[in-house]
This record gives sequence, structure tokens and C-alpha cells, in this order.
Amino acid sequence: MSTAHGARARARIEVTAAIKEEARRQLAAEGAAKLSLRAVARELGMASSALYRYFPSRDDLLTALIIDAYNSLGEAVETVHDEVADTSPARRWTVMCEGARTWALGHSHEYALIYGSPVPGYKAPDTTVPAASRLAFLAFDILRDAHRCSALALPPLSAGLRPEAERMAADLAPDLPPEVVVAMVAAWAELFGLVGFELFGQFHRVVEDRERFFRHAVDRLARSVGLPAAS
Repeated sequence: MSTAHGARARARIEVTAAIKEEARRQLAAEGAAKLSLRAVARELGMASSALYRYFPSRDDLLTALIIDAYNSLGEAVETVHDEVADTSPARRWTVMCEGARTWALGHSHEYALIYGSPVPGYKAPDTTVPAASRLAFLAFDILRDAHRCSALALPPLSAGLRPEAERMAADLAPDLPPEVVVAMVAAWAELFGLVGFELFGQFHRVVEDRERFFRHAVDRLARSVGLPAAS
């Protein structure tokens, strides 16, 4: 790579990072629905036409921010999970859930972007799926390890739901029993419901000791997917 080409590549990385940082600031101030490429360009002292060379549309910029947020969440949780990777599946489950909550409390606007209200007119492309799946893959890995060592109890499953459970298992985790996959999807929705309720104020004057409450709920979720409580 020539010196000039390398300098241009570094400059593009720096400008891209500055654009995304300003966009995150606008997300915090105005929300995703009001994100504007023209406003980002204005704050950075760029011509709109110059910014379009980096992000051709608002949706392209939103997609980049969404991928970054999912990857930030995934990396943060994977890091704390790695510290307990040699412990029991139940302990790993608890640390994973607590890591997600900790990240969300420290990145509220990014959490709102990926788990809050949909942005009007925006449809996330398939390019967001790998980043969005990181945390779910970790959860399924924990359940697989428990299943391999016979430490996973099969949750109850109604006969009427079994065809859907088998379809979901085939799509998501064919090496796990359908009972576990259905319970995992339900627990996943409940986990982020808990985090969202805390983050967006629905627990105000309802739950005061939120950390203990969250740990209690996570233990219950562990049992719902067939794991013993970590405690």
C-alpha cells in the first residue's frame, strides 16, 4: 500500500468515526427518528455532499450505528463471560444477563436504538443479523454445554406448541431439544423486557432494589430454560 493510499484510508476511518460519534450525540439529544444527515454534516462543518460519500442515506448511517451497538453489547458481555467460562452453566447465564444489564445502563441511547421503539420508515437489513446474534449465540452455547453434561432439565411444552417448537429448534438450535429452544426465546424476551423496564422508567416507585430484583428474575429465567438457579 502506498503512503498516499494509506493516508487516505486512515483519513476515511477518522471521518467515519467522527460522523458516527456526532450521530450518537444526536441520538441522545433528539432520538433516532430525528437523525438527519444534513444536521450531522452541519455540526461537523462538512458539506452534505461530502458526507454522502461516507453514508449515502440516513438508513445507511442508522445501520452502521445499530451494528456498532450490537457489537459493543456483544463484546462487553463476552468479556465478562470469559472471566467465568470455566464455571457452571448457571453461573455463566447469570453473568451474561448481568453483563447485558450493565451495558444497557451505561449505553442507554444505544440500547434504545436496538431494543426500543422501531424507527419510522427504517427496516434493518440482513447485514445487522451477525452482530445482533452475538449475545443469543452465547446464550445457546451455555445451554448446549449444560445439555451435554446432563445439567439441563427439559421445560414443560404443551402438545399444541410442539410443531412450532420443532420449527424454531430447526431454525435456531437443532442440537437442542425443542422444549429448551422455546423456553430460551421466551426467556430472551423477558430478559430485555426487564432491562427495558428499568432503563425507561417503568419500575419507578415499583422496584427500589433493582439489582437484587434483577438477580432474582435472572435466577427464575435460568430455571425456566432448564438451568438450576446460580445461587
